[in-house]
Amino acid sequence: MITADLVVRECNQLLTCAGPIPKRASALQDMAIIERGCIASKEGRIVFVGNSKELEQKVELSATGIEIEGADCVGLPGLVDSHTHLPFAGSREEEFLLRLKGYTYLQLSEKGMGIQTTVNATRQASKEELVVLCLQRLDSMLLHGTTTAEAKSGYGLNLEDELKQLEAIQEANSRHPIDLVPTFLGAHEVPKEYKSRKEDYIDLLTHDILPKVTEGRLAEFFDVFCEEGVYSIEETERLIKAAKKAGLKIRIHADEFVSLGGAILAAKEEANSADHLIAISEEGIKRLAGSSTVATLLPGVSFFLMHEAKAPARKLIDGGAVVALATDFNPGSSMTESLLFILQLAVYTLGMGVEEAIQATTANAAFALDRNQGVGSLEEGKKMDLVLCDAPNYPYLVYHFGINPVRHVIKNGKLVVKDHQLVTNL
Repeated sequence: MITADLVVRECNQLLTCAGPIPKRASALQDMAIIERGCIASKEGRIVFVGNSKELEQKVELSATGIEIEGADCVGLPGLVDSHTHLPFAGSREEEFLLRLKGYTYLQLSEKGMGIQTTVNATRQASKEELVVLCLQRLDSMLLHGTTTAEAKSGYGLNLEDELKQLEAIQEANSRHPIDLVPTFLGAHEVPKEYKSRKEDYIDLLTHDILPKVTEGRLAEFFDVFCEEGVYSIEETERLIKAAKKAGLKIRIHADEFVSLGGAILAAKEEANSADHLIAISEEGIKRLAGSSTVATLLPGVSFFLMHEAKAPARKLIDGGAVVALATDFNPGSSMTESLLFILQLAVYTLGMGVEEAIQATTANAAFALDRNQGVGSLEEGKKMDLVLCDAPNYPYLVYHFGINPVRHVIKNGKLVVKDHQLVTNL
């Protein structure tokens, strides 16, 4: 018999998302569903996945173990948010109202708004203040089913404040159930004090900030905003080479507004992901389809900015690319912590199937973060990261939108959300 310290019995459906990762094309349709599924874990790792009869034959609950009834719930792997800008200060409602009145991004920038607003607020905030903000946002993410999340710097744009953001991520990670994956995004923008001398800022990034980041082991990934008016293809390539030499893995903000070739570069450089891709070219789609670089789509951005242009999810999936979904949680273009909402948007606005959207927020998102060996699917040996939602079946998760269906969340084998409430005595 297998001894378990946590057993979840008879979910309406258990979406295991088992099988080889990453998932492409038709494989996205197969979520390896177990009807009336049960799952058990010991010391945070899954030891059994199957039906009730198999559970009774193979598993015994320890004397101090916990049993949870999954009746009336759909169970799925803990959601993985592979693109967030978590540690920032301030908010931008005033800018939002001006956009509603017709102001353009350029006009807002001339007023000193846009990203510079967030940079100013983040520079003024202490590390402790950023940690508190991160913890509050992580609570919200957890309540909506996210159990693993990437978190970027990029609102400091100088040595002191980029390190401060990364240290805040590190501190929040040590104090919260959600596992955080840190990314250094010093190349998010060119700070105002370097606008007329970008080369000096690139030198600062590569020769001063990057060594400090790697010396302190503050980031696993390096990211860069490859976009017209920000960092060119040539500049992005130089920055990537410096980051690789320093031992960091690569992600690229690519082809968001202009088809600059960021996706092609991402595939060439074997980046873990190319993100946004609203303006990706046909050649970019082809290159990603032939690579292991994940196409991370952020439908919250088009929705929030009220843009008609959207990432070509169908072309990417049908072409064979690895597709993931993420919130892009940030104050300027996607102010949401709910990956479930993003999953719904992908179905309603990008033409993705429900199954594809679920796999894109679990298995493929985990692959984008190099975490698929431990999370992203419910299989023996992996972390017991499980979300139980009030739903009769999995299509209901998208069919009934605008609410939060998450009843329970289990992270590393511990019940961290119970009956829609955070468990405070962890």
